[in-house]
Amino acid sequence: MTTQFQLAEQFRQLNQQGQLLLPNAWDCASARVFAAEGFAAIGTTSAGIAYARGFQDAELIGRDAMLREVGTIAACVKVPVNADIEAGYGAAPSDVAQTVLASIAAGAVGVNLEDRQHGQESAVLFALEDQAARLSAARVAASQAGLPLWINARTDTFLLGLGVDAEDRFAQTVARANSYLAAGADMVFVPGLADLDMIRRLCAAVRGPVNLMAMPGAPSAPELFAAGARRVSLGLCPMLAVMGTVRDIAQEAKASGTWQHMTRSFYGFAEAEALFSAE
Repeated sequence: MTTQFQLAEQFRQLNQQGQLLLPNAWDCASARVFAAEGFAAIGTTSAGIAYARGFQDAELIGRDAMLREVGTIAACVKVPVNADIEAGYGAAPSDVAQTVLASIAAGAVGVNLEDRQHGQESAVLFALEDQAARLSAARVAASQAGLPLWINARTDTFLLGLGVDAEDRFAQTVARANSYLAAGADMVFVPGLADLDMIRRLCAAVRGPVNLMAMPGAPSAPELFAAGARRVSLGLCPMLAVMGTVRDIAQEAKASGTWQHMTRSFYGFAEAEALFSAE
């Protein structure tokens, strides 16, 4: 049986070698499907987990409930699992350290930690120095646990459209990225960035590996990797696509009593039973 330490080493190697396409699961079923299709590692999607359990995004589900789901996902697959821990469920470095230790206890071998402050009336990021201290606390906690945890520092500069213009946004992103790497992060995650020219510039300016997010209309994974990204995450988008499929099934059934949308992507009962069979 592969130990958590071995899974952590596997995940570190996957991120370091690059061209890592990381799907994001929101429950055991989605995680098993991704694993069955041959993905070498799986991330969790905090928004997907929250939506599936009746919460809006942005830490409303709470640390304990989120990490219970992370634990369920980690226990149901044999590949490394990266936990989306949002902003760490508390502003203080000690809060982040507690969340990291709980993530490791749940079976995760990597975490995403974002710099957006939740619970604010307007979209705000933690001050650069404060976020660096929070990332440093995450690294210390992982070291104390004896695990080479892969820490992915997410910055929401592009996702929130911060700065007076694109160049200001770019400069803020580079400053944050390099500060976060110096504080102990292994990788920087920049969701919302899809312009290939700017991606090339960013990857050249950041002193460490860059993670980008797939989304409708974004360049393909090969294009993103060629531009310099080391990892591409599917994020919340598969879960939203599933929700869109359920909506289409519902609308068709209600309007015409037919099942074309359900038939199109049907996952067989026998396949599902095999996916969850005892090994």
